[in-house]
Amino acid sequence: MNCKCYGKAKDYGPNPYVTNVGGMAMHNPYFRSALWTGDYMQMTLMSIPVRGEIGWEVHKDTDQILRVEQGAGAVIMGKCEEHPDMKGRISMGDTIFVPAGTGHNIVNIGGIPLRLSSIYAPPHHPFGTIHRTKKEAERAESTKK
Repeated sequence: MNCKCYGKAKDYGPNPYVTNVGGMAMHNPYFRSALWTGDYMQMTLMSIPVRGEIGWEVHKDTDQILRVEQGAGAVIMGKCEEHPDMKGRISMGDTIFVPAGTGHNIVNIGGIPLRLSSIYAPPHHPFGTIHRTKKEAERAESTKK
């Protein structure tokens, strides 16, 4: 059985896999790292630095669920970044549900890295994606368009 493997940035999909996602998130040093990519779903881990943010984004055809594994943040969601429908604080254990087509941003407002696990359905990033920094992630996203 494949299990745990803390500290290794690797995409374990689409094979059956068992792990402690919270533990994996705590050991993920990267802005975004694909943990498991299947045909219909994907899980990534994120580490948002203090005062950092994901940045406003909209996934037109992808539902997303994010869970806070460590830290404190603010979430903004809606159709328009300037006039969001929802704003709130998030902390460890909170889960954010983002329907396809909904704009969203998450900002780290705490004093430690904000660690997230994120499920995309269908997968949003290529198998094995590792974005070490937000800047690297932005470069990758701009080449997809």
